[in-house]
Amino acid sequence: MAKDLFSQQASLYAKYRPSYPTDLINFIISLVKTKKTAWDCATGNGQAALLLAPYFEKIAATDLSEKQISQAIPHPHIEYSVCMAEKTPFNDNSFDLITVAQAYHWFPFNLFFKEATRVGKQDSIIAVWGYGLLKASDEILNEPILRFYTDVVGKYWDAERKYVDEEYRTIPFYFTELPRKNFKTDVTWKFEDFIGYLNTWSSVQHFIRENHYNPVDEFEKELKSIWHDSTEKNFSFPIFLRSGRIEK
Repeated sequence: MAKDLFSQQASLYAKYRPSYPTDLINFIISLVKTKKTAWDCATGNGQAALLLAPYFEKIAATDLSEKQISQAIPHPHIEYSVCMAEKTPFNDNSFDLITVAQAYHWFPFNLFFKEATRVGKQDSIIAVWGYGLLKASDEILNEPILRFYTDVVGKYWDAERKYVDEEYRTIPFYFTELPRKNFKTDVTWKFEDFIGYLNTWSSVQHFIRENHYNPVDEFEKELKSIWHDSTEKNFSFPIFLRSGRIEK
């Protein structure tokens, strides 16, 4: 069963998590021959589903978290529902495309492979992607960010986080694989946006539960000595994609 680590901060996730770039979506769409139905698994608040919606007649967007689904933006092409990634109500051979954005590393890989193979059409596309630690264009911010990531909350990341740090190179992927491709997504944030993003980290939530205080509060004080005005800062997230075809 996939982990649900984001229900508690679902509203923060919807507000502060970065979206995905047009070139990533266009590349995925270019792989799909027939564009009738898609399944966006672990949709969260529907970020990826909304980007796919213009290209498909119908998108099933599912998530383990009812709170995440409650934050999703409605769209006439999208039907949101709550279910597990490895056990769905969908019919066999239902989808032309299956996507998993920033969540595949939480899955039971064998079980999801069986379910995706069941509900995907012959030669349908499976695309899973994630994004790693962000970097600031203002270089002075990157050392303290890395230190917070590794030294302060590093031991509070779940074991599955290693797959993100390894850019999905080592993650089990049992589908007939297509060539790997990397992308990036850029954001421009005010100070409070960056702090909001840090509070979406599952490691921060684990830290709070164990230590009964928020480490972001202390880090915020440190950052203010560097980011000491209202200037917006540019950040970039590396995005790593693995895609394949479903063969029966």
